[in-house]
Amino acid sequence: MSERSEHPRPVAEVRMGAVKGAIWANDFEGGVFHTATFERVYRTQDGEWRSSRSFGERELLVLAKAADAAHTKLMELRSAGEDEEDA
Repeated sequence: MSERSEHPRPVAEVRMGAVKGAIWANDFEGGVFHTATFERVYRTQDGEWRSSRSFGERELLVLAKAADAAHTKLMELRSAGEDEEDA
């Protein structure tokens, strides 16, 4: 039996090249709100995958596009939540 601790998982992800965005659901007394985090993934010379929260000039426009896609997804999640409340 594997003893894996349960880590919260994002409710959605966006990926554009090396830039990855995760969308998180956060519960509070009034319901749920969503936030987004971003990281840049890369491979080391040893072939291991790593991530960083810093972005160079090549990644900044990609980060902006990923943020735009994350915003769209957040709005979809919010609309879906509003639809469920109205039903």
